[in-house]
Amino acid sequence: MLRKILIVFALSFLSQTFVAQSGVNIYDSIVSGGIQRKFRLYIPNSYNASTAAPLVFNLHGYTSNSAQQMPYANFMPIADTAKFLIVSPDGTVFNGAQFWNAGFGGTVNDVQFISDLIDSIGLNYNIDLNAVYSCGMSNGGIMSYYLACNLPNRITAIASVTGAMLNPWFGCTPSPTRAFPVMEIHGTSDGTVPYNGNAQFSPIDTIIKKWRVYNNCNPSPTTFSVPDIVTSDNSTAIHYKYTGGINGSSVELFKVINGSHSWPGALPVIANTNQDFSASKEIWRFFRQYKLSHFIPNVSIKEQNSINENLSLYPNPSHDIINISVKADKIEISDIRGRIVKNDSYTSVINVSDLEPGIYFIKVQKDASSKNLRFIKD
Repeated sequence: MLRKILIVFALSFLSQTFVAQSGVNIYDSIVSGGIQRKFRLYIPNSYNASTAAPLVFNLHGYTSNSAQQMPYANFMPIADTAKFLIVSPDGTVFNGAQFWNAGFGGTVNDVQFISDLIDSIGLNYNIDLNAVYSCGMSNGGIMSYYLACNLPNRITAIASVTGAMLNPWFGCTPSPTRAFPVMEIHGTSDGTVPYNGNAQFSPIDTIIKKWRVYNNCNPSPTTFSVPDIVTSDNSTAIHYKYTGGINGSSVELFKVINGSHSWPGALPVIANTNQDFSASKEIWRFFRQYKLSHFIPNVSIKEQNSINENLSLYPNPSHDIINISVKADKIEISDIRGRIVKNDSYTSVINVSDLEPGIYFIKVQKDASSKNLRFIKD
């Protein structure tokens, strides 16, 4: 796995939006679905490897990329204080444009890529798997809705900025079934993803109603008028909060009156980019309320890993033999795509010489509990 520390961002017209931060920017890649997939990862200096940190996916829009999306949304100052990691991956090229395959067509499985990327980042950093969130701009927001339906066992909550649900899969719900917090931020003058929908996109108010009903939130929202502190942006905003949902879930909408296809609070200003509030700050304020165990208590990450906090394997990386610090009742090894490649029982020594080089996951079962460990075969 090739890793580069980004010393300088070459961001053309977006360069003015980037504010140098105290953390580390990493440019890296993994293989998912047989394709080399690139991503950018921000590690704040406040990150402490002894404490599990939340992970926020920041997905770019159609024809855009991670190099543009990272400084545009500019979550870095928030992450520095709140101590979460930000990952901005790149989509793939289809019909000449980079995109996320949220049911648009093509054969690339971006849901699997996001899942693989969570695993890969967790190999190198202490990630709180109870606190993994996804947000994005336009196609990235659409992809976040797609993840809500297709990866609800790994994504805790989502936020969409100028995105929507596509009509062909509007009826989808999370599987396995669980309450799912959703936030939408959308301008009424969005000419790319129309607020009132069209033949491709579902209307925003209909999407909000869908998730409000699905989560059994209160039918009447609490409504706030966002103070119009920047009158020159030619837009205002109304904030709707539907609370009281199952397991404390909620649905929120920032309706930006006369707002354009843009990220509120961001620079450069694209048409009527609302400057009265920061979409990024509101997204983190929304995310930080929720843990995955609030909605899927039976798969609490802490409970899954309760076997033995001192359980370890060595050497790591390894070429031939992996030693486990306890004699396991059963072990199961999966590759990064989730395919089981080896299993054994009543052992503390595993022969991995026949495995291809790469990242693997070992599920160790002992008595009535289990723990997942990761290792690299070199």
